[in-house]
Order: sequence, then C-alpha cells, then structure tokens
Amino acid sequence: MPKRLTADQYIQGLLAHDRLVLSRAITLVESTLPADQALAQQVLAAVLPHTGRSVRVGITGVPGVGKSTFIEALGMHLVGQGHRLAVLAVDPTSQRSGGSILGDKTRMNQLAAHPQAFIRPSPAGRSLGGVARATREALLLCEAAGFDVIFVETVGVGQSETAVHGMVDFFLLLMLAGAGDELQGVKRGIMEMADAVVITKADSGNELAAKRARVEYQSALRLFPHAASGWAPVARTCSALTGDGVAGVWEEIGRYLTLTQGNGYFEQRRQEQNLQWLRHSIREALEERFYARPEVAARLADVQQRVMSGQQSAFAAAAELLGLDGGA
Repeated sequence: MPKRLTADQYIQGLLAHDRLVLSRAITLVESTLPADQALAQQVLAAVLPHTGRSVRVGITGVPGVGKSTFIEALGMHLVGQGHRLAVLAVDPTSQRSGGSILGDKTRMNQLAAHPQAFIRPSPAGRSLGGVARATREALLLCEAAGFDVIFVETVGVGQSETAVHGMVDFFLLLMLAGAGDELQGVKRGIMEMADAVVITKADSGNELAAKRARVEYQSALRLFPHAASGWAPVARTCSALTGDGVAGVWEEIGRYLTLTQGNGYFEQRRQEQNLQWLRHSIREALEERFYARPEVAARLADVQQRVMSGQQSAFAAAAELLGLDGGA
C-alpha cells in the first residue's frame, strides 16, 4: 500500500469495510495540514451517502466510575448480538492525563481484539473544538465502513460533554454509588443532558447502595423539564464485572430509538445536529481566517497588552481588530 492513498483508494477501502484504510482515513481527518484536510473533505463528501445508519451513543461519567470496563462489557454484549461497534473518544486533555481510552485501552483486551469492534483514541494535544470536529468526522467514516453502533466517550470535563451530546442520539451518564451524597458534584447541565443514568459497580456487596442511588437519581431526573423527545430519562444499575444489568442498558437505548423514530424526533435531532456543525464549522473557519490576516497578526500583541493592562476594553479592542479585517 502506498504511503499516501488516493481519494479513490480511501473511498473504496472504507466501503469495503477495510479497517486499515479506516484507521488511515481517521488519521487523515485528524491532520491539520491543508493538503490532508482537502483530501479528507473529498473522501467525506464521497462516502456521505453511506453514513447516518448507525446508533450513536455518548458515554460520560465521574472519575473512577469504570467507563472502560463498562464499555467493554456492553461492547462484548453488542458484538455477541452481531453488531459492529466503533468506540471513539473526545479528550482534549489526553496529552497530559493519558485519557480514559488512551490510558485504559489495554483494559479492553477482549473488545480491542474482537474483529467486529474498532477502538480509536482521540488525538492528543488539540483544542476541544479540533478534537470534537475530528471525532465527528471519524464517526462518519466509521459509519461508512459499516459500523452500526458508535460509542463516543467523553474523557475531558466541562464542555466536552456538550460536544459529545451534539453528535449522538442517546447520552449515557455513568455514576457511582456509596460515595456520600449521590448528587453532589454532578452538574445540573450534565444531568439534564442524560437520557439514562447508570449506577455502575453494583456488585461485591455494593448492590444495596446501588439500588438506593438508582432511586435517588430517578427522583432527581423527574424534576427536570420534559424532554422534546417525549422520552422520560431512566436510572438503572449494572455490574460490568458480573454482567448484571448490562443487557438492560441496551434495551433502554432500544426503547428510546423506537419512541423517537416513531414520533419523528430522531430524524429532527439529526438534522438539528447537522445544522449545529455547519454553524460550528463556519465560526471556526472565520476565526482561523481572521487571525491569519497579516494586518491582524501585526497588531494583535499590542492590542492584547493594552487589554491586559486595562488601557482598553475588550469590546473596543475587538472592534479595532475587526476594523483592520475590513469588518469581516
């Protein structure tokens, strides 16, 4: 295989479900080189009609909740049912922390070795926006390569959950029981995004605490406004160690899909997400072009210094720089 594949080689390889070509195509969309980006967009445009047919599931959780163990348990259940599963990560902090998938991929030995599964860590050392864009494009490539279930794990904190929520159909929040106040430290925004809360590690004498936590979370979920999907978020317990409750999580996702595909929300949300990514791409491109202009680059350091020292307001400084850009 040549060092650099042609667009046709990428396209044909993806549609033939060639995992090596898929890996190389994802590396291509992660590249920031202009030539690679142009080729990546050509490939994506060609395979776009073959995307959109997977179930996209976002997975997040508190530190120590056992995301990798849960992903392997649920993933092995799915490949056992004949599904083809791809696991992707959104992790802008991976260069420093190692990230969950980057650090724990070796813990998913069975899933990583399974021919029906594909695990891809996120690129290290990039901004959240860059990682999220690359992950969404990787998701489309995985769909074109025939994977019918995509897990997108959020590893970072803060906005990474929002980024993942904006590219999936179902958002899963993993929590632990027996750590004091079950709701303490859980951001309201993350809870509101969740379509299901799963209390993990319901085993080894922790079963009763997990059941209590499930009741508390279910009560908390009822306090949030009704979702536009018509779905009432659920709380469940599971043990990735014993397998108890793992199949039930997938059954909940199936019930959600039946409901939302039946009432039209599923397709509506997919369309809204496409528009969100259009707007995101426009903002990103405009910002890149703005900072690349020589007249802006020449004045930026001076303007920033004046803002930091309090000599000029941020609003006035922005107006000045935008004026240099011709008001663009």
